[in-house]
Amino acid sequence: MRTSWRWIGVLALALGLLRGAPAAAADTARSRPPAICRTLDLTSTRPTLAERWIQHFAAATNDPFLRELARRVLDGYRLRYQDCLRLNQIQVIGTHNSYRERTFEPYFTQFLGLFGSVAAALDYAHIALDQQFETQAIRQIEIDVFADPVGGLFSNRLGPTIFGHPTESGVPALDLPGFKVLHIQDIDFQSTCFTFIDCLDTIKGWSDAHPGHFPIAILVELKDDVFLPEFGTAIPQFIGPIELDALDAEIRSVFPPDQLIVPDDVRRGRPTLEAGVLTDGWPTLAEARGRVLFLMDNAGQKREFYRDGHPSLEGRVLFTNSVPGDADAAFVKLNDPIRDADVIHDVVAAGYLVRTRADADTKEARTGNTVPRDTALASGAQFVSTDYPVDEPKFPPDYVVELPGGPPARCNPVSAPAKCDSATLRRLETLRR
Repeated sequence: MRTSWRWIGVLALALGLLRGAPAAAADTARSRPPAICRTLDLTSTRPTLAERWIQHFAAATNDPFLRELARRVLDGYRLRYQDCLRLNQIQVIGTHNSYRERTFEPYFTQFLGLFGSVAAALDYAHIALDQQFETQAIRQIEIDVFADPVGGLFSNRLGPTIFGHPTESGVPALDLPGFKVLHIQDIDFQSTCFTFIDCLDTIKGWSDAHPGHFPIAILVELKDDVFLPEFGTAIPQFIGPIELDALDAEIRSVFPPDQLIVPDDVRRGRPTLEAGVLTDGWPTLAEARGRVLFLMDNAGQKREFYRDGHPSLEGRVLFTNSVPGDADAAFVKLNDPIRDADVIHDVVAAGYLVRTRADADTKEARTGNTVPRDTALASGAQFVSTDYPVDEPKFPPDYVVELPGGPPARCNPVSAPAKCDSATLRRLETLRR
């Protein structure tokens, strides 16, 4: 009889575990949230009925096997309801100019000597995008793009001639048509992926290999500023409506719809994108894990071009750098965590996504100033960007920007509900969508 009761207990606990498991079925090519999300009150500190039942069962049985099984089921149940959290209720670390390598290696010291503080601001570099995801727990990146519809606009570089090097890049990909990835034409051009398509392929490759990953946000800066044309530097292609359509097309050529989070997924048929954000909220992690979303760094004219004919970003790929109260409001860039601390807190609390920076121009890393970093992390900004996700040996020790414990994500200090648990959340990536 004891054996029978043991197996009844096993069956009951298994059913309890399945109740909290993410559904495998797809809903219009999207993963459904776990069934538990439809009834779970994430804001309550009280245990759920299922938790109380499992705890009562564990306390009532004298069978060590069943007690251990109950503990494991309860742990798995709590792990799975972290999938009910929404995208805006977590916080991750991002990198600034994530593609960038030091252009003038191995003679960067000479470059510093010639250009002083201007060059000092460029004294940072990043490893390949997929390695940032894999080894540095980065879940937000930034990519600068220049339009090059014909190809070859950036194949020759003026800067190396300062040190007696040839102008030819020797990079065949730069001869191809399509958006190119670099910081400043002719001067600061070294990249781990020279074309936008190459960057996207790298991101997708890692994403495909890690289908349970937290959503990756990709901040795109559209660049067409003229820089020292009197010295013969390349004149960038102006980025207008045609180029913005081409940018959307390049993204869609790499990522299928079910791997993207786009404004229409958040608007959900509401009159405006902002109404979708403030009424229905962002996708749950169950819906968002394994996917990517694109954010526009630019404001002003570029944003207006992108919104023209798409006031709530209907059919668009990128979320614009917006202003709360506008139809397209969903993402807001507030890069100064000290000056904008109160604004960031209020905007995050309202339901928007925010990107801020922990450091800029190497200043904080050189002086060991951690105040902006700590303020940024406390602000609730979902994306805290840095040039130093790992320690830079040449600067004061211990300047690193990472989440406590080094996980890919933690409960957002402003917007996370009571049932969010960072220790459990960090294990969520091990579950497939």
